[in-house]
Amino acid sequence: MGKKPEQLGNRCVMVANPPDFDCLHRLLKTGESKSHRILMSRLNYGYKNTSLGLIGPFIGAPYAVILLESLVAWGIREIVFWGWCGAISDNVRIGDVVIPDKSFIDDGTSKNYTAAPRSESFPCVSLQASIKSALTKNKVTFHEGPVWSTDAIYRETKEKVLYFQKKNALAVEMESAALFSVGSFRNIDVGCILLASDELSSLKWKPGFKNPVFKERRYQICEILRNFF
Repeated sequence: MGKKPEQLGNRCVMVANPPDFDCLHRLLKTGESKSHRILMSRLNYGYKNTSLGLIGPFIGAPYAVILLESLVAWGIREIVFWGWCGAISDNVRIGDVVIPDKSFIDDGTSKNYTAAPRSESFPCVSLQASIKSALTKNKVTFHEGPVWSTDAIYRETKEKVLYFQKKNALAVEMESAALFSVGSFRNIDVGCILLASDELSSLKWKPGFKNPVFKERRYQICEILRNFF
């Protein structure tokens, strides 16, 4: 990927979705900043008064890990992944925040970063604790528990939803298991904050991308992440 970009620190937020990436960039940009193209994504850095980098957008475990491996090679040591998820628990609704304590591996990428066959991967405990503390400080409630991570969204079958519901998974998404696995393999800290954008718990898809609560909560999370590190 070439030489490490100048002024890139050792902390970065990986933002999966374009509107959140743009929102967080606007919140951070109080002066000049720099941008570096990586595949179909952008790495923004050099913000005034912070050493935080920002990379995105992206989708799926393989692509997310390509970006993360590049960041690790450039010396990044702390990552917060900020993405959306589909609720599969009856207790999680559109606009709810989910903080994973582990991710059930149902993707292909994670398996390349584990020494033996594993069914779960885990985030950095201390980083997740800091995220929860920041949410609590800003009076944002959240659910904590396992999530299901798959790289085949059109294979989120009823049978699989029921299976992971029995394992008490709160939501389904596409990247966290792989990012956690790489974090463990590369000995870096990876945390994660997810927002429920839709619901699958009833086995019928309920989208919530235009829901006002969902939109408002997205902005809240971006504001929290602006001052997180």
